[in-house]
Amino acid sequence: MKKARKENRPATHIKMGKSNRTFSIICYIVIGLFAVVCLFPFVLMITSSFMTENEIVSEGYKLFPKEWTASAYVYLLDNPKKLLDAYKTTIIITVVGTILGLVIMSMAGYVLNRKDFKYRGFFSFMIYFTTLFSGGLVPTYILYVRYLNLRDNIWAMILPGLVSAWSIFLMRNFMKSIPDELYESATMDGAGAFTIYLRIFMPLAIPSLATVGLFLALGYWNEWYNASLYIDTASKYPLQYYLQKMINQTSIEALTNTGHVIDAGLVPTQSVKMATAVLTTGPIILLYPFVQKYFVSGLTVGSVKG
Repeated sequence: MKKARKENRPATHIKMGKSNRTFSIICYIVIGLFAVVCLFPFVLMITSSFMTENEIVSEGYKLFPKEWTASAYVYLLDNPKKLLDAYKTTIIITVVGTILGLVIMSMAGYVLNRKDFKYRGFFSFMIYFTTLFSGGLVPTYILYVRYLNLRDNIWAMILPGLVSAWSIFLMRNFMKSIPDELYESATMDGAGAFTIYLRIFMPLAIPSLATVGLFLALGYWNEWYNASLYIDTASKYPLQYYLQKMINQTSIEALTNTGHVIDAGLVPTQSVKMATAVLTTGPIILLYPFVQKYFVSGLTVGSVKG
């Protein structure tokens, strides 16, 4: 009888007024235009990577090229082993750096929020202090090369971006949104600090972990600066640094210095830049849909207290 009553109950619909409907239409139009503006550069980048060099030089980048060619991709994929090595290096430093960074920073945020940790104020200040001052390039280079012996080592690209003060404080603020009674009840049940961190904090911290993890992954995927300082072996080049060197090799000056006589229109210097951007942004852009639902809540965590 109860089910029958629920099924026969008429559905309630909220009627929107004319002003609300107009406002909604305007919002949809504005958001749609904004999406088109954001999508336009990416589409232009893809189409321009298939343009001929002469057309780019004479007419600039266009959405609809007169002649389509894959010469830029042929040039970049001329040695697929080097490209695959660069992808492998980038994937390794992205996965390892992101996982280690999340573990370290989540542990730091967890400890800094524990009221029974006596020195949490001191360590919070020391972490914040690093955002104001930096040791500089020369001391950092000496530390990595002479004392840590990381010259031509893949860890030289992982360690610099492993920890961020902003991410630690984000994790700590998330901890403040979790009721203290939850930890107290777990402690009364005999759970230790690490068990509470692993069984209670980590499952609840998925929004903040996804946000921090996305920033970490993007940083490691775009790594090239530390590679230019510490990496000498070509097989250890990350993707960004490898493609940057490929772009430099396509310059007319680099080719003419070798003594070769070439036609400037046959060298895909401009389209190679666009093809390089496609190869670098293509894989990492697939990561965002998986963390999209956590991203906004992760950024705003701790900003509103109930």
